[in-house]
Amino acid sequence: MAGADHHHRASELLQLVHDVVGADKSSAAGVFRKECTDLVRRIALLTHLFEEIRDFKGREFLNASTSSGSSEPWVSDLVTALLAAKRLVVNSSCAAPVLAEEAKKKISFHFQCATWKLEKALGGIPYDQFEISEEVEEQVALVRSQLRRAIERYGSLVTRKMSFHCLPQSLVESGKWVHVVEDNSSSKMTNSLPKSFSADDLVHKLQRMSNFRVAELPSLCSTNGTHVVGDEDMNKKPDATVIPADFICPISLELMRDPVIVATGQTYERSYIQRWIDCGNTTCPKTQQKLQNLTLTPNYVLRSLVAQWCIDNNIEQPTGLTNGKLKKSDGSFRDISGDIATIRALVSKLAGRSIEERRAAASEIRSLSKRSTDNRILIAEAGAIPVLVNLLTVDDGLTQENAVTSILNLSIYENNKGLIMLAGAVPSIVQVLRSGSMEARENAAATIFSLSLADENKIIIGASGAIQALVELLQNGSTRGKKDAATALFNLCIYQGNKGRALRAGIITALLKMLTDSSNCMVDEALTIMSVLANHQEAKVTIVKAGTIPVLIDLLRTGLPRNKENASAILLALCKRETENLACLSRLGAVIPLTELTKSGTERAKRKASSLLEHLRKLQHV
Repeated sequence: MAGADHHHRASELLQLVHDVVGADKSSAAGVFRKECTDLVRRIALLTHLFEEIRDFKGREFLNASTSSGSSEPWVSDLVTALLAAKRLVVNSSCAAPVLAEEAKKKISFHFQCATWKLEKALGGIPYDQFEISEEVEEQVALVRSQLRRAIERYGSLVTRKMSFHCLPQSLVESGKWVHVVEDNSSSKMTNSLPKSFSADDLVHKLQRMSNFRVAELPSLCSTNGTHVVGDEDMNKKPDATVIPADFICPISLELMRDPVIVATGQTYERSYIQRWIDCGNTTCPKTQQKLQNLTLTPNYVLRSLVAQWCIDNNIEQPTGLTNGKLKKSDGSFRDISGDIATIRALVSKLAGRSIEERRAAASEIRSLSKRSTDNRILIAEAGAIPVLVNLLTVDDGLTQENAVTSILNLSIYENNKGLIMLAGAVPSIVQVLRSGSMEARENAAATIFSLSLADENKIIIGASGAIQALVELLQNGSTRGKKDAATALFNLCIYQGNKGRALRAGIITALLKMLTDSSNCMVDEALTIMSVLANHQEAKVTIVKAGTIPVLIDLLRTGLPRNKENASAILLALCKRETENLACLSRLGAVIPLTELTKSGTERAKRKASSLLEHLRKLQHV
C-alpha cells in the first residue's frame, strides 16, 4: 500500500487514542470511574508507539497483497479494540449512579472483554518490521503486563456470583459445548462475546476461574441445538465454593478481610469505603443515604466469622491472621491476641483529637512497625494506614515525621503496598517531600521508592508531581536525602513515561553537578540514573548539550571500575546513530581509555568499550 495510506492508517490509530482519552475527559464520574480511568490511561501510553509507526520510513505500513486493499489483521484488531474501548468508556459513564449487582457484573465483564481485545491486538504488532525503539517496546510491554493483570482481576470479579451468559458463536461452531454451573443454577448462552475469542481460549480461561465448574458436554446437546442440562448431570460434580453474600463487600464484590461499619449500619471492606470517602463522597454507596459522620468502625464479629469460614473452606487469608493467631513461616501459629488489642488501642489514639495523644501514638506505631513483619501485618489489619495518611498533612512536624516513617516501615511488607496506594497516600507523601522537615523528606523519598517497586505504581507516582520534588531533594537535600531521592528516581525512571518528567524537572543538571562534585560521594548514583535515561531520545540531546561527554570520558580514565562501566554504557547509548557525538568522542581522545578498558575493565565494560571502538573505526572509514 502506498506511503500516504501508511501515514493515514497510523494517524487513524493515533486519532482513536485521542478519541478514547477525550471520551473519558468528557464523561461524568460514575460507578465505573476507576475502570474507565485505568483503561484510558493505558491506552494513552500507546501514543509513542503509533507515532513511531506513523513516522516509519522503511517497508510499507500495511499489506496491499489483496486486491481489496484491506489492511493487515493486526491493524483491524487494534482499530476494533480501540473502538470497543471508546464505546465502553462512553456507555459506562452514562450508567445510573446506583446499579443492580447483576448490571455491575455485566459491565465489568465488558471491561474484561475490551481489555482482552486490546492486549491481544498489541501482541500482534510486527514491532521489528517498523524498527520500534527499545524504550517504546519496553513501554508497550509494561502496558500489556498491566492489561493482563487487569484481565485476571476482572475475571475474579465477574465470575464470583454471575451466571455466565456470554459464550461466543465460535464456541458453538467448534463443537465444544461448555457448561458452566454457578450456585447449582442453570446457565444461559448467547453470542455477546467478540467472535475473536476462540473456543480453546475460552475453555482454558473458564477452567482457570476457581468459582466455576467447567466441563465439555457434547452429548448434552438436543437435536435443535439447545444446550440441555438435567439435574442429575449437575449433581455429578462437587459444588464450587460459594462466598456467603454477607461476607462480600458491596463495592468490590470481593471477600471482606477488614470489614468496617459506616454510619448507616452498612459494612464494607475498609480500603474500598475509605477510597470512596477520600474521593469526596458523603453518602452510603449501597443505600445512598447521607452519612451523618465518616467514622469507620471495625466489624470484629464479621471479621471473626470470615476468618472461621476461610479455615473451614481451606482458603488462605493473605495475612495468615486467624482468631487472634498469626501463621508463621514454618506453618505453626503464634498467639498475638494481646498485641492486637494494644495496636487497636494505638490506632484509636491516632484518630484522637489531642495533638499530644496523636503524636505519642504515631511515635509508638513507628517503633512497632520497625521491629518485625508481624507488627507490620497487625498494624495494617487494625486499619492504621488510612489514619496515618491523614496525619501526613497535619501541622505538627513531629507527628508528620512519625506518620511518614510508619508508612515507610509498613510498605516493606508487600501486601501493605496496595493498601497504602488504595488509601490515596501518594499526594500526601509528595506534600511531605516538598515541605516537611529534612528527616520527613528523606523518609518520604524512601517511601516512594518502596511503593514504586510495583510497576503500576510507577505510573501513578510519576503523575503525582513526585519526580519534581525528588529532583529538588537530589539538589538540595542532606547526603542521606540525596541518596534516598536518587534511589527513588532511578526506580521511577525505569518506566519510559517518567523519563520526560525527570528531564523537565531538571534532573540532568543535578546529575552533572553530582558527577563533578569534588567529594565524589554521589558519582555512582548519578551514573546509574543517567544510564537509564540515556536510551531516551530527548534525554540524549539534553545530556550532550549539558557538556556531559567530556566528564564521562574523564571518568573512563580515573573512575572506579563500576564508574567506568556505567560511563562506557552511557557513552555507547549517546553515540548510537549519532555521528556528531562519535566525532566528539574521537576529538576528546576517548580511544586510549576505551582501549585500556577492553583489557582491564569489567566484563560489561569490555563489551561496551569494544562496541564503541568499533563505531569509531567505522566513522574513520566513512
